[in-house]
Amino acid sequence: MKVYCPALLSGKHIPNKFAHITVQGGQNISPPILWGEVPPDTRSFVLSIIDRHPAAHNWIHWFVINIPRHYREMPERASGYRERFPAAAQEMRNSFGDLGYGGPHPARGSGMHPYEIIVQALSIESLSVGPFSTPQECEEEMRGKVLATGSTTGFLQR
Repeated sequence: MKVYCPALLSGKHIPNKFAHITVQGGQNISPPILWGEVPPDTRSFVLSIIDRHPAAHNWIHWFVINIPRHYREMPERASGYRERFPAAAQEMRNSFGDLGYGGPHPARGSGMHPYEIIVQALSIESLSVGPFSTPQECEEEMRGKVLATGSTTGFLQR
């Protein structure tokens, strides 16, 4: 699978408007994400954005499950807006403890943080978990059902 985020400046830098409100210029807007080259037997997708910097300990900024199989994008500002968000999809709790998107907020002076945007194609229509399920519970439910994974990475520092 191929994953693309058209908002990344020069193909790799996250604009501040997508950052957490604690970052100068941060508006906590979820970025646009597109994916393609999907296996034909895909029944749903899972999307996540994870800070892979060692100091962040795989901090989850966005985790969305049950995206219907006919979707190939998550539009900008989809998190928190039902009219922009796939009806069957479900936003899970992020590492801030909130449902939905929580923008990047790298610690000052910690260097460049890599934010991996991941889309996974699943062989099932939906995961049988609730909105407050842990990422580990979701991963367990997904075990053996992932058909393909694609990712891209954006970077931010302050």
